[in-house]
Amino acid sequence: MNVRRRYLKDLCFQVRRDILRMVNNANSGHPGGSLGCTEYFVALYQEIMHYNPKKFTMEGLNEDLFFLSNGHISPVYYSILARSGFFSINELSTFRKLNSRLQGHPSTHGELPGIRISSGSLGQGMSVAIGAALSKKLSKDDDCSIYSLHGDGELNEGQIWEAVLYAGSKHIDNYIATVDYNGQQIDGTTDEVLSLGNLKEKFQSFDWKVLEELEGNNLDKVINILKKAKNETRKGKPVLIILYTQMGYGVDFMEGSNAWHGKSPNEKELEKALSQLPESLGDFPII
Repeated sequence: MNVRRRYLKDLCFQVRRDILRMVNNANSGHPGGSLGCTEYFVALYQEIMHYNPKKFTMEGLNEDLFFLSNGHISPVYYSILARSGFFSINELSTFRKLNSRLQGHPSTHGELPGIRISSGSLGQGMSVAIGAALSKKLSKDDDCSIYSLHGDGELNEGQIWEAVLYAGSKHIDNYIATVDYNGQQIDGTTDEVLSLGNLKEKFQSFDWKVLEELEGNNLDKVINILKKAKNETRKGKPVLIILYTQMGYGVDFMEGSNAWHGKSPNEKELEKALSQLPESLGDFPII
């Protein structure tokens, strides 16, 4: 394994430790989906997107932009932003604290670098992402791409399908959306709550290019599918990645269980979880 890939795998371990420690410290938050999406965020921010964390602007001209629609998985988002240089790693200890910039759902109120929309009202992120993609298409000098992430349970929202129809009909082909398909949502499995049916065929019928990755917690494969998606942009269709992940991945007693959608581990559970995740790059201090 080369040095770069070893670093990225170590970063996955560290991001997972950040998630668990942040949620435990706040006694509140959503660890399950955050743990399951770790490889996606590490791949996206470390290998795929073009951006400058030290010169963050809301406009993001000539940069790739990312929008988190399922904002409740903010722990993984904050961790990768801090570990990618947008703000101090030490600030992770303020997660969900009074007057913190790191609210339970991302907010623009505190002007936190890396955050361009307040999110967490499910179903809205794709519409915002499409607007940003259209803005870049109107600028002849900006050929960068737009990325967004959505939960599979979030697809129960009707606004998603209005946006899917619009993007396909209007050929928004500088846009890559990803669905975190872990089969779990707060009230049970996605099949129990409201079956999504054949998601690939549905998006294809709306004139999207659809890619699937069955191993969404395999870092190498996530990097590869994101690169493949980027190669499919500017070809007349928006691109969807269906990324099959496991909720709670990396912690044996959390894996595959919707019970950890929005539950904080207690001290004993935290100790057990962290014992499975080596402190590879250094924990943030609890302040």
